[in-house]
Amino acid sequence: MTAQIIPSRTAAEAALAEAFANGKAGLPGAEAVARLRDESFAAFARAGLPHRRIESWHYTDLRTLMREALPIAPAPTREQLESLRKEIAALPAQSLLLVDGVFAPELSGALPQGVTATSLAAALASGRPELIESLAAAWADADDSILALNAALMLDGVIVEIAPGAKIAEPIHIVYATLGAEPSARFSRSLVKIGAGACVRIDEISLGLGGRTGQTNNALILEIGDAAEVGHTLALTDGRPGSMRLESFLVKVGARAKFDSFALITGAGLVRRQIFKLFEGPDAQGTLRGVSLLRGREHADTTLFVRHAATGCRGRQNFRYILDGESTGVFQGKVIVSPGAQKTDGKMLAKTLLLGAEATMNSRPELEIFADDVICGHGATCGGLNADQLFYLETRGLPPAAAEALLLDAFAGELVDELGHQGLVAAYRAEVAAWLAARAKSETRSAA
Repeated sequence: MTAQIIPSRTAAEAALAEAFANGKAGLPGAEAVARLRDESFAAFARAGLPHRRIESWHYTDLRTLMREALPIAPAPTREQLESLRKEIAALPAQSLLLVDGVFAPELSGALPQGVTATSLAAALASGRPELIESLAAAWADADDSILALNAALMLDGVIVEIAPGAKIAEPIHIVYATLGAEPSARFSRSLVKIGAGACVRIDEISLGLGGRTGQTNNALILEIGDAAEVGHTLALTDGRPGSMRLESFLVKVGARAKFDSFALITGAGLVRRQIFKLFEGPDAQGTLRGVSLLRGREHADTTLFVRHAATGCRGRQNFRYILDGESTGVFQGKVIVSPGAQKTDGKMLAKTLLLGAEATMNSRPELEIFADDVICGHGATCGGLNADQLFYLETRGLPPAAAEALLLDAFAGELVDELGHQGLVAAYRAEVAAWLAARAKSETRSAA
């Protein structure tokens, strides 16, 4: 994708430039980090907010949709953090809490042996060159102004390091919470480094008002060592009307490693999730899956770039959408097989159920293959519920609404059931059920 120069600034772009100019002196990091910030903001300033003339943002014209840039949320005070103690009591063990993008170790749970966590701010201040290099993630080759803006304005985040060979039985949860009563913007960048041969699950969730009206620009970077096994889940399920969540997920997979990721997106507002994944070592396996459940005027965009740069890697991308009302779904997937990446096995599929006559789905799967010994394919389907299946269930005594709900639950739940962790399957199944119940209630109210 090629960034295009914008001749004039919008009000949001001007506000972001002012926020960076006024606040960069107070952002954490020494000279090398300051240079990274300056270079990143210069890249953002040249391109501006992404717009429909940029191919990968064609269906999510942020320059039009983002009419204002909200003020950046200040770091929480000790008193504000203490006010969260009751709310976090129900969090699972091994939870790492980010409050308005700031890591709160005093509210986070204990971690098992072989796992350490520190704040991004502390890591930037320490000047460890290998961490700075990891946080820059130049390997992703992502010419993206939103990711550059995140690098320029990153206030804090969490750095998690998993020791080589560590076997972590239960998930490590990265929890996002907000405090401010007024809508604000949050910029956080987190890094998880998984040592060779380690086994771990990373689960991203929002706490309570984590989807409050506001603007979130969040980035998570995973570096997976050779022969490691990593599971990842993300729940973007607490959106509010007017909210905007821009999520960047960057994954580098080492030799013989196994990686599996699943995301569930529901809720009002706008969500853009972009994934940059690199198969760096040979004979690795990686799966990306997701379910988006939308109604009303909600908008969810999943855009992924998968690069096979080594031999013998197996990649799977499987995404499903259920769209009702006037909602808009976007799936863009590009799989790139680099020269020399022979024996690549890559497949990509997006399926959509359209429940509303005004719902819109934009699917664009792509392959770029520069090797001659590969097995690659892609596909996309879009349609309504199967009338024969509905009729069959109704002849067995199910009311039409119940028959429809059963088919929708099966359509979304098939990918949820592949998570391989009983607790996470139950939690994500409950989120799907809650969305279906809210949809049925809304339809009943409309009919009345």
